[in-house]
Amino acid sequence: MAAYESISADELNARLDEVALFDVRGPAETDRGVIEGAALVPLHLVPMNVDRFRGDRDVVIYCHSGARSAQACQFLAGQGIDRLFNLEGGVMYWAGSGLPLVAPEK
Repeated sequence: MAAYESISADELNARLDEVALFDVRGPAETDRGVIEGAALVPLHLVPMNVDRFRGDRDVVIYCHSGARSAQACQFLAGQGIDRLFNLEGGVMYWAGSGLPLVAPEK
């Protein structure tokens, strides 16, 4: 059984103000747009930033298609972090659902 769950774009959109949101794509990808409120932690830096994912809120992680964010969720679950969610289809499904992307905060 996976130690994390999936969340749809519509479900995430309804909960944006109550979750901790992380984008694990690289800078070249995030420069094209991110989901508003997302913290940028490229996948290769996740192991060095585990404490950023700890807290009292559900954690939603996304990438382009959902594959790298699933890797991040699996790793973080192994570090004892719970309440993890992987965005189904990643930012590709988010944008494909007509939901907005914004410029990343620099």
